[in-house]
Amino acid sequence: MTPQGPVSRPRRTRTLILIAGLVAAFIVIIVVAQLTMNSSNSATPVSPTPPASETPPPTQDASEPSEHPSAGTGEHPMDSPLVRRDPDDPMAMGDVDAPVVLIEWTDLRCPFCASFSQDTFPTIVEEYVDAGLVRFEVVDVAFFGDQSVDGQIAARAAGKQDRFFEFLDVAYAAAPDRGHPDLPREKLIGFAEEAGVPDIDQFTADLDDPEVRTAAEQSTEYAQQVGVNAVPFFLAGDVALSGAQPVDVFRDYLDQAVSKVG
Repeated sequence: MTPQGPVSRPRRTRTLILIAGLVAAFIVIIVVAQLTMNSSNSATPVSPTPPASETPPPTQDASEPSEHPSAGTGEHPMDSPLVRRDPDDPMAMGDVDAPVVLIEWTDLRCPFCASFSQDTFPTIVEEYVDAGLVRFEVVDVAFFGDQSVDGQIAARAAGKQDRFFEFLDVAYAAAPDRGHPDLPREKLIGFAEEAGVPDIDQFTADLDDPEVRTAAEQSTEYAQQVGVNAVPFFLAGDVALSGAQPVDVFRDYLDQAVSKVG
């Protein structure tokens, strides 16, 4: 056995223990946030299905930190293990090296997610994302039935043609004032056309792609595994925020996150 052999195993073990500890700490953050935040504007899922798989989706793998551009480099020491920082990520916007990454868990059938998208998100983009202070990453979940899954798949299909956020904008703008919108297939195709998805034939083919469906289902399962069970839900650094809070709440929240990383 070479001298390197007995050293690498303890180092890998320590790394796995560290990552497990970070994920456990994140679960505690979520629980505390959901207990302390105003729950009146946080949509609670209807009987969410327990996770059927222990394998997280590739874009949110907490067990292999080396696959994240920021992991192990020391460049972004305040990042949670759920941060992706993938420059080719269609479900993210903003500078890949922005000081803070704001993660949103969202469901296309969630009325409060629609409220955040229309009332607050444009301000966050203008004041923080475009200013290079915050990178915004979306984690899609399906908490409100099969049509939520269909919405996930459609948004991902639009993302394959670089129209993910445009699709979300159109879908949330069409949401009713109350309740969960119906998302039949023809409506999702109409959203894609309005969002400027260039190849609608490819979009409709992707709606039936089993790999896209599997990735969407895994995203929901992993969110449940780490304790996210209401949307919209946010994480910036090590502080969570629940619900479609007013713009000034988000300003304070993001200002504090940015100041933490200097």
